[in-house]
Amino acid sequence: MPSCDSLLSKYLCKFGLGPIAWSLRRLFTPVDASALVLEVGSGGNPYPRSNVLLDAYQFTRERHWAPLTTDRPTVLGFVENLPFKDKAFDFVIASHVLEHSKDPEKFLSELQRVAKSGYIEVPDAFMERLNPYRDHRLEITLRNDRLIIYKKISWVVDEYLNELHEDRCKKLITSRLIPNYPHEFHVRYFWEDIIQYQILNPHVDASWDPPASDVRVVTRSVIGKLKQYVYGYLRVMLTQSKRNKLIDIKPLMRCAKCHSEMLSYIGDSMSCDTCGSAYPVRGNLFVMNENPMP
Repeated sequence: MPSCDSLLSKYLCKFGLGPIAWSLRRLFTPVDASALVLEVGSGGNPYPRSNVLLDAYQFTRERHWAPLTTDRPTVLGFVENLPFKDKAFDFVIASHVLEHSKDPEKFLSELQRVAKSGYIEVPDAFMERLNPYRDHRLEITLRNDRLIIYKKISWVVDEYLNELHEDRCKKLITSRLIPNYPHEFHVRYFWEDIIQYQILNPHVDASWDPPASDVRVVTRSVIGKLKQYVYGYLRVMLTQSKRNKLIDIKPLMRCAKCHSEMLSYIGDSMSCDTCGSAYPVRGNLFVMNENPMP
C-alpha cells in the first residue's frame, strides 16, 4: 500500500497541527510524476495531481450547483459504469463521492477495474449519523484497514438522535469539534490492487429520492475564502497543466453501453463501432452520462 501522507503532514499532526495538515492533504498524492491519475467525482475543486476528471453531471444540486472544473480532459459519466478500459490508470482518487452511491459494490469494483491503486475519502459513519447529508446514501467507517459500509434506508437513519444533535450540540460539533479534529471525523483509505470492504446490509435498497433543497452555493467565512484562494493558487501551480493539455484520453475509453473498446471519433461525436451508440464531444469534455443514441 502506498505511503498515506507526506512527511510535512505527519509532522504537523505530530505537533498538534492537524487542521493545517488536513487543509494541505489534497496537495499530496503518493505517485510519481509519470503516473496517470484519474479523479472521480471531481466537481469544482479537483486534486492538483489529477490528470483526467470524471463527474456524473456538469450541473448538480449535490454540489450546490457549483460549476464543474474542466481544465483538463473531463468525462461526464457514472463511477458505477466507468467508460474506461481495464487498468487504464495508475491511480484513482475518489474524494467525498462514494457516500453518494446507490451501489457501493459496483462503485468499488469499477475503481479496482480501471486503476492499479487509489485513495478514498469520505465522512466517517459517526459524523454521518449525527449530521446526515440529504444526498448521502451510505455510512462508512474503517476497521482493521477495511471499509465498513452501511446502506442508509433514507437520508436520516436515526431521527431521534438527529433531533437531539440539532437541538443540543450541532453548532458546537460542526463549528468547533470537527474543524479542530478533522481526521477523527473522516475516513482516509489508500489501497493497492484490492479494496478491502464489507457491506453490512447488502440487500437494502439505497436508491431513494433525497429531499428537495434550494441551497445554491455554499457561503464561506472570510478565513474560509482566504483558504480557498490560497488552495486554488497552489492547485494551479502544482497541476501538471502542460502534460494534461497533451493527454489524449481516446485510447483509454470504452463504450458506456456495451463496453466495446472499438470507438470512432468524427468531429464533435464519438461512436461505438460495435453497438452504434453515439456520444457528444465538446472540446475536452466527453459526455458519457446521457443515454447513448443508437
